[in-house]
Amino acid sequence: MPQSLLPGQNVPELKLDTVDGTGFDISIDTADFMTLVEVYRGLHCPRCHRHLLALSGLLPRFNERGVNVIAISTDTRDRAEQAQQSWGLGSMRLGYGLDPNIARSWGIYLSKPITDREPQPFAEPATFWIRPDGTLYAATYGTTPFSRPHWPDWLEALDTIRTRNYPPRGDLE
Repeated sequence: MPQSLLPGQNVPELKLDTVDGTGFDISIDTADFMTLVEVYRGLHCPRCHRHLLALSGLLPRFNERGVNVIAISTDTRDRAEQAQQSWGLGSMRLGYGLDPNIARSWGIYLSKPITDREPQPFAEPATFWIRPDGTLYAATYGTTPFSRPHWPDWLEALDTIRTRNYPPRGDLE
């Protein structure tokens, strides 16, 4: 059973190849304010398509707030490239090849395929907000494709977090 991460703790290692060829390393790719790591199920998921398309349309607004955004999956490079192109994600940074053991270290739920279109295994949705010092600010875990963060709410939340120096919550074991 996955063990969720606690806000305020250092996040585990996360290094992935990216469709744009730049690669991603959570210990190096820090943001001015926060890094958003959005885990999506993969090319087979139509809800992921809609969710990432909405996020990609708001990238400039996240960037204005000092947030770096990356969406990651267990998909292969070919599948991630296909998602980037066929979903119309523009400049959204996509990481691929998330190792199931790394996913487990982040508390991400994994599923086995129920159709031929789904890879084996694949990560269920998760959202992580990481501060520049490598500590987790907030996390949301999913076990199905149906419940996702509402990006406009997070844009408002980021402004509140910065203005009020609002601390991470849910940090008690």
